[in-house]
Amino acid sequence: MIPCPIKSPTRWTRRKEARPQELLDAALGLFVERGFSATRLDDVGKRAGVSKGTLYLYYASKEELFKAVVRENVVPLLGEAEAMIRDHAGSSALLLRLILLGWWERIGETRLSGITKMVMAEAGNFPELARFYNEEVILRGNAMLAQVLERGIASGEFRSFDTAQTTSIIAAPIMMMMMWKHSFGSPWALQSITPQAYLHGVTDLLLRGLLRTDDRPQAGVI
Repeated sequence: MIPCPIKSPTRWTRRKEARPQELLDAALGLFVERGFSATRLDDVGKRAGVSKGTLYLYYASKEELFKAVVRENVVPLLGEAEAMIRDHAGSSALLLRLILLGWWERIGETRLSGITKMVMAEAGNFPELARFYNEEVILRGNAMLAQVLERGIASGEFRSFDTAQTTSIIAAPIMMMMMWKHSFGSPWALQSITPQAYLHGVTDLLLRGLLRTDDRPQAGVI
């Protein structure tokens, strides 16, 4: 009797386990490139190398797929930033700069920055998705920034001010940088400035208004 060769399940097991992440990567790319309404599940499956039927085994709808993209790619980064704030032992001015520069490194210069533009552009047609993104990302991000500001006020490093309003002021130029990037290609092509220099400049201006004393830092240095 000729023994039947045993097929190793490793390749197929690995492929099955990898499918959700492959689908999320494909969906992220298409959402950023085409927007939510123009992205079809067929195209997501095709880019990920699976059938539409296989895609439905993991995600029941395009809306659920989008939520999974955000929860798997963006939300964990917020958790990391919250941990940084919790564990930081230095000045709040340094912490604010680290948070803003870290945001650019982990989100701003990656494909993830395109998700915010997509949500803003299509919020009117997909209000439930906008509501989801607001609750999962924007409100949490604002609370994180407010925590940094409140930390500085409590320690006496920052003067007293309306943290909710100041959080919106801080977020505005950051949002604009993402809009530039995904609306006009590289926003720095026609300007002699880098994203890092831009963020240092924004932070320097902020700290001149936030710090209690007039002992202002040298530009880009805390």
